[in-house]
Amino acid sequence: MGTRNPSAPPRSQSADTADKPPSRAHSHPGRRPGPRAFGVTHENTRHTSRFTVIGNHLAQHPELSLVAIALAVHIQSLPSNTLVDIKTLATRFPEGRTRIAAGLRELEAHGYLRRERERTPSGRVITRTVSCNQPGASRHHAPTRTSPPEPPSPPPPPQPQPQPESAGVPDATTTPEPHRPRGKRKPHPLPPVPRPPCHSPAMLETATEFLGGLRRRDPRLVFSACDTAHLAPGVVAWMQYDVPLSAVRTALTADLPPEDDLRRPAALLAHRLTALLPPPPPVRAPAGPKPPPDRMQNCDGYDRGFRAPEPGLCGDCRTAAVRP
Repeated sequence: MGTRNPSAPPRSQSADTADKPPSRAHSHPGRRPGPRAFGVTHENTRHTSRFTVIGNHLAQHPELSLVAIALAVHIQSLPSNTLVDIKTLATRFPEGRTRIAAGLRELEAHGYLRRERERTPSGRVITRTVSCNQPGASRHHAPTRTSPPEPPSPPPPPQPQPQPESAGVPDATTTPEPHRPRGKRKPHPLPPVPRPPCHSPAMLETATEFLGGLRRRDPRLVFSACDTAHLAPGVVAWMQYDVPLSAVRTALTADLPPEDDLRRPAALLAHRLTALLPPPPPVRAPAGPKPPPDRMQNCDGYDRGFRAPEPGLCGDCRTAAVRP
């Protein structure tokens, strides 16, 4: 019997078995699997709406946890003025407040999140959250890009010289300027209001609540935070002039114009606070010291003590002496 030639090449593999990855039992030591054995294969479809651009510096951050990366992606996909506090995020996701708080701290430490404290015109302190999609290019340290020099602007056209008007003949050389649409005008500032003689934080808070309650009297009397902060000192001035809040409410809300004419209620109330301000209360002179009480005297007609400037009879004895 002939022996098998050890130098003969092995049989070629079929097409079905060539594409399959080798098993661990038949894999050669030291040989790495092919590119089709492991890894992810992407099937990408281009988005045309409702998508968010996320940088690989965030999606593949080497130090951030998976919870922090997911929170950053979720926050960057939200529209502005959406609540992203710990309580709201814990209601949305099942991770719990502890893990969400830790993830937010990681984002804040790496610059993807910034929390700023602000004070509103009413005195309330709020926390504003700012999401940064590129911490290295913040608004304070934005890299300057070199751009090609702009071409010089053309010289302005020469202005036509004024010509003398002829009697009854219009000038045919002058053309009217085209009408340019004007932008939206900014609202005029509110009229000034009287200032209180003394600063009182408690009265200022009461005046703010009073202005917020005027909407119950008339639904049109709804003011913004800036308008309320402007009108509150005027209400405090009325209060320090010994005017009750019921009288202030009547003076501000009585005989309001019709609905079509009341365009800016805050301006109307600022005018009334100044125009209808009553005069200050009269200055009362301080009361002088009380005179000392009379000395104790002993009644001459009856053994009884009473107060009188001089000794003598008490009041009862003088009344009995006058009677017949």
